[in-house]
Amino acid sequence: MELSNTLKKLPTQFFASLVQKVNAAIAEGRDVINLGQGNPDRPTPPHIVKALQEAATDPATHKYSLFRGMPELKQAVSDFYKREYHVDIDPNDEVAILGGAKVGLVELPICVLNPGDYMLLPDPGYPDYLSGPVLANVHFDTMPLLEENDFLPDYDALSPEVKKRAKLMYLNYPNNPTGATADLAFFEKTVQFAKEHGIYVVHDFAYGALGFDGEKPVSFLQAEGAKEIGVEFYTLSKTYNMAGWRVAFAVGNRDIIEAINLLQDHLFCSLFPAVQRAAAYALNSDQSCVEELRRVYEYRRNVLVEEARRIGWNVKAPKGSFFAWLPVPEGFTSQEFSDYLLDKADVAVASGNGFGEHGEGYIRVGLLVEEDRLREAIRRIEALGIFQKDKAKVQK
Repeated sequence: MELSNTLKKLPTQFFASLVQKVNAAIAEGRDVINLGQGNPDRPTPPHIVKALQEAATDPATHKYSLFRGMPELKQAVSDFYKREYHVDIDPNDEVAILGGAKVGLVELPICVLNPGDYMLLPDPGYPDYLSGPVLANVHFDTMPLLEENDFLPDYDALSPEVKKRAKLMYLNYPNNPTGATADLAFFEKTVQFAKEHGIYVVHDFAYGALGFDGEKPVSFLQAEGAKEIGVEFYTLSKTYNMAGWRVAFAVGNRDIIEAINLLQDHLFCSLFPAVQRAAAYALNSDQSCVEELRRVYEYRRNVLVEEARRIGWNVKAPKGSFFAWLPVPEGFTSQEFSDYLLDKADVAVASGNGFGEHGEGYIRVGLLVEEDRLREAIRRIEALGIFQKDKAKVQK
């Protein structure tokens, strides 16, 4: 059987090759410290697991779910946004339940664009953003995220042609892979820009609970007029360590939400009702587990940055997410340095070029191992002697 032309055009899964390299090294008996993954390392909080167990024993949850999700979950989403961000969400018309945020991010171009249309994607950005344009048969331009701009897109730098033809734009803050955050002023500017040029906005808020140094990440929907032109995707994967549960939601503009729901009516029969009940409970119950997790990631970030600077690696502390975006030393490309660390130090990281052209010169490190493993990873890198000449300068 020959694959369809659409499937042939899908981008190569960036993380597949990294996983293969890491697994090959582990198969050789090597003690690999895997900092290249984006998979939460801690379990789902026990009270949420218990809620799922109890829901799963109810025969009512064994039947097909309502196509567009259970009312109690949609109401929980509405209550969550009101409590956390002071944003009013209509649970009936402004919520779409998703089998993970990735599903929504990939299917959205199919919902609101026609073949040949253009969209805007951040560079560097989450690699799976590239899948949606292929499946929808649309084109995309990129918005460079540069360190000198705090890894925010510069709308003024986009060409008139790009601004004119774009109909959809993706943003993601706290950002994967850079760890950058966006403030309300940026989102207000985004709303103005989008309205001026007739562009829909999608904000991927996957790391919305993970802000550091006392700064709570801002929801795009907090900007005045945001619901008129956009939606926000939120996943329980990172906030509650529920990555394998595959439950998320989109909120915001009711026309876009209706488009998502219409497509999903033909693709899915929503999620296992017991998972939906447990998700509603997670959103409505005691949130101390979320704060505890945030503190864990912030402490790990501090350990990583302190240790890296100790050996002469001039790194900047990420402001959010559970990733750090670290510069590659002179003499290496991103891929060369990533391969070098795995081959010589048994430390796996994600090469920055896998996130886009403007990811070259960086690697992404996940804060998803315990502190002692982070320290050990830096000690192994220190033993390579790469940063010795910069050590005194950085420490000073």
